[in-house]
Amino acid sequence: MVDIVGHLGMALIWLTVGWFVYERRAALGFVAIGLPFGLLPDVDLWLEKVFPTVHHHGVTHTILFVTLASVVVGAAVGKWVVPKLEGKYVPQDEIGNEYGYAIGALWVGGLSHLFADMLSAPDIASPIEPFWPLAQSEVITIDIIWYSSTFWNWGFFLTGLALTLGFWWARR
Repeated sequence: MVDIVGHLGMALIWLTVGWFVYERRAALGFVAIGLPFGLLPDVDLWLEKVFPTVHHHGVTHTILFVTLASVVVGAAVGKWVVPKLEGKYVPQDEIGNEYGYAIGALWVGGLSHLFADMLSAPDIASPIEPFWPLAQSEVITIDIIWYSSTFWNWGFFLTGLALTLGFWWARR
């Protein structure tokens, strides 16, 4: 697992897919909506304080959890947040389906977290099982990044920021 800056950077990198699907302002909105979800799977760090059966890199670090959370939260974001973007910040015809737009942004952001953790686990935490419950004990880890590596964490962040700014500039 990378630190917060690294997770946000990886989310920015993954969210560049929005630049290939949407026009300039809609793509930036896609990035902005999905970016916080790059931290979502680490909600288990808070849940384990309340629920002793929850552990880090457990159920919240699965594709199933990220998908369900994206659909539930994305429905709310699609209903109440995206309409506020449309017209004011983003032309209404650029987004298309508000729910699909929001769910997609949250899903990509959440999946980026799982990928970042696969790159760095299990140096100080247990490896993740992203395909649970479909593949029990199917641990997937690449383990090439040290958790506290300033180089990798800031490298991901600065790369993601450069990609976002580059696509923003290129689309003007």
